[in-house]
Amino acid sequence: MRLLLDTHTFLWAVSGDNRLSKRAQGALASFENDLLFSPVTAWEIATKFRIGKLPNVEPLLNSLASTLRRLGFQELPVSVEHARSAGLLKGHHRDPFDRMLIAQALAEECLLVSNEKLFDFYGVKRLW
Repeated sequence: MRLLLDTHTFLWAVSGDNRLSKRAQGALASFENDLLFSPVTAWEIATKFRIGKLPNVEPLLNSLASTLRRLGFQELPVSVEHARSAGLLKGHHRDPFDRMLIAQALAEECLLVSNEKLFDFYGVKRLW
């Protein structure tokens, strides 16, 4: 399976946070799955660090590329089609980071690893 991680999922996975579901932990640990990382997640982490919502992530931000390589993540670049689709998504969900992850997951037929039940409204396949 191709797994695209929501930002909180990625942060919880790299920090060993027990809020990560057992099912998500198992999927992330399986060598049979491809782990995908969207640049949108890096943007969200950096933005939330800058505005003070994630004050403790500076070390991760400074080593993000090497952390991704070490953990076996593949980058899922944002395409023009992803951006167009994210902008056209129906509904009232205003978070641009979530909208892009939803669009990427739909376009690339990935499982979105997230606890966000709101994503189900968009028809994305979600694992939690």
